[in-house]
Amino acid sequence: MTGERRWTFLTNHGHVLLAVAGAPDLRVAEIAAQVGISPRAALAILRDLEDDGYVLRTRVGRRTHYAVQPHRPFRHPATETHEVDELLAIFGRPPPG
Repeated sequence: MTGERRWTFLTNHGHVLLAVAGAPDLRVAEIAAQVGISPRAALAILRDLEDDGYVLRTRVGRRTHYAVQPHRPFRHPATETHEVDELLAIFGRPPPG
């Protein structure tokens, strides 16, 4: 498989969202390792998701807790009639709330 192009159906943003939905108390480094990206990239993605209302970040003591916000539409015009809850359901993660 060396030298072959690899691609996935989900972006890193989608993978980070799924990681957060599955374990809201993961550290950024743990999310990065699960997704296969750097901690800096994971943090940037988490900021994107928070800025656009897909994830809510709260501090719990010295830890950060991330919560996926329910009923947010997909951003692409071709899929904007669907909500991220549907993606979570496909991968066996119940929508929050």
